[in-house]
Amino acid sequence: MSIVGGLDIHRNQLTFDYVETETGKQERGRIAPADRERLAGWLTRFDTSVAVAFALEGCTGWRYVVDEMRKVGVQAHLAEPADTAALRGPKRRAKTDKADAKHLRELLDAGRLPECYIPPEQVLEWRAVLELYSDLRVEHTGWAQRVHATCFHQGTTSLGVAGVVRGSRARLDHIVEEQLSPMGRLQVNTALSVMEVLDEHLDRLRRRIVATARHVAGARALTEAIYGVGPMTSLALVAWLGGANRFSSSRKAVRFVGLDITVRSSDSKRSPGRLSRQGPQVLRWLLFEAAKPSARDRAPTHAYYDSVRQRYDGNRAALSQARRIVRQAAHILTGLGDGAFTIIGTHQPSTVVAR
Repeated sequence: MSIVGGLDIHRNQLTFDYVETETGKQERGRIAPADRERLAGWLTRFDTSVAVAFALEGCTGWRYVVDEMRKVGVQAHLAEPADTAALRGPKRRAKTDKADAKHLRELLDAGRLPECYIPPEQVLEWRAVLELYSDLRVEHTGWAQRVHATCFHQGTTSLGVAGVVRGSRARLDHIVEEQLSPMGRLQVNTALSVMEVLDEHLDRLRRRIVATARHVAGARALTEAIYGVGPMTSLALVAWLGGANRFSSSRKAVRFVGLDITVRSSDSKRSPGRLSRQGPQVLRWLLFEAAKPSARDRAPTHAYYDSVRQRYDGNRAALSQARRIVRQAAHILTGLGDGAFTIIGTHQPSTVVAR
């Protein structure tokens, strides 16, 4: 006897639908609240001496569900949300949690579930720290833009091309004290204080990420083989593109990253020729930054970059070079397989303490 089921994940509850394949006995219900403790207790009902498999969508919350299933020997199958929704067909139907769980169970039972890759625990940790670093960078940029907006609104002397981040702090302090109103000074000084705190966290995270990348086999291979790819970009490439049998072609890796060009839009309102922007945003940002050094005359990929820049512009050239980096990285990581995750030497990452 085997059990096949589907699990729909929500913040407040987990909705399940499973069937005993030989007897046809079906069970439906909810697990509430949706946390590890309640899920672990619910999983004790299954006898793992027989095959027990559940399908769930790769949305927020899947990580702890897969962890608990692995602990008790239940097979977890992660489904790609967009492809799963597309398999419902064109007919409009009422969408409920029970219907979603049933749909996942039926796809798994029929062997039609569009499965996603489930990375190892350490890879999930690498993704988490890279996403945290990106979030802090975005927040830091936002506060710098607030300073620029306040100064422009009150007509101060221009901060120049260097701006707030790379400009002279003494010059900025003089502008704040002499040319801003009391509330304007409060706004700018508050923004600068927040930016200083963010800088401390960013520095610690950067050192942690670089130290980790230096001891990961795949990251070291990418850094040595691809011009412009540093420790942070290489670790991101390993975290999102690494693993055995991830992509059958480098073109699929480009599509996964979201650097492919869209042909049409479902609502027919968006013009073609734009990036799909699907997949990991952190990796797209790092790849764009890694492609910019190709603008240097001494870069081995400068000829290609310059040819695209002359036909279009610098941004288009950087995007084209980013796609080339993804294709090259995909081939290297495919050759390494799961060996890309191997830790070389002893690595003891420093603890990042939130203050």
